[in-house]
Amino acid sequence: MMPDKRSEYGGPERRRRRVYFTRNTEYHFFDDICIAVRHRDTGQWRIAHVALRRALTGSVRFTPRGDVQPKAEPPEVGDALFFATDGADVITSALTGIGRPLPQTVASYPV
Repeated sequence: MMPDKRSEYGGPERRRRRVYFTRNTEYHFFDDICIAVRHRDTGQWRIAHVALRRALTGSVRFTPRGDVQPKAEPPEVGDALFFATDGADVITSALTGIGRPLPQTVASYPV
């Protein structure tokens, strides 16, 4: 049996697709642009969601008192995505997961 070898690449992140999960919604990104939004319960793509085709401005974290604190770091589980360009500001619910979309999911994007 071969030992598990992890990549020793230490350069910048080269993968350009990412998916952020909230309790009810998946936000699919190419670089920093939201290119698809899907409802998690039904699997239906949301073709009129306010986050579509918008750049991710950053993320915010809610304090125990309910205040919103902006973050300079990339979004993490527990943060909310923040969109503040090209329209009204949008803050998602808290992230429950972050991952990479499967190739079959990318192929099914409605755009």
